[in-house]
Amino acid sequence: MEIMEGAEAKVYRERLLGIDAVVKDRVRKAYRNEELDREIREERTKKEARIMALASRGGAAVPMLLMVRGNAIVMTYIKGELLSSMLSSAHRRNLGDIFVQAGGLLAKLHSLGINHGDYTPANLLVDGSGVVWAIDFGLSDTGNSDEEFALDLLLMKRSVKKREYVQFLNQYVEKSGSSGSAVIKRLKEIEMRGRYQSRSLLTA
Repeated sequence: MEIMEGAEAKVYRERLLGIDAVVKDRVRKAYRNEELDREIREERTKKEARIMALASRGGAAVPMLLMVRGNAIVMTYIKGELLSSMLSSAHRRNLGDIFVQAGGLLAKLHSLGINHGDYTPANLLVDGSGVVWAIDFGLSDTGNSDEEFALDLLLMKRSVKKREYVQFLNQYVEKSGSSGSAVIKRLKEIEMRGRYQSRSLLTA
């Protein structure tokens, strides 16, 4: 059963050896050379799978990788609701704990050297027990770049209301310790660069 289709992949559910699974299958791009396209999809699929496995081994709340099948990642199915959907409903006022968890989860990913690349409510899943899971690591990378970590924070900041972001950020800082302070400093630098560029465009 298809769950969604994005620009890069189709996502659908299936049963695998009695387990409810989700398959993320990267689709072919007709505008690319066929062999090049296959190589790109395979490399991106392997990279995403490696990062998911690293996150899971490190104790982060992410779907468990079951296998890589060609250009497809097969992972455990988690029944829940996207945070982005919850924000558009009447539940929005009751999401303080969710944003606290989201901040802690991002701190965990960063402690493992993982920047998500698209850490927004659209890629956070809340299960029936209220646990927050990070999904879709298609834009993720590894390393310890304060710049990339700060961009994860900036994406969330631009996606939610100030009160929600403060709840998220406070927990991120608490769980990150001294390394989180360096990321916050870099975030402020990025925002200053953005404001400077905006002023330059207006005065050009």
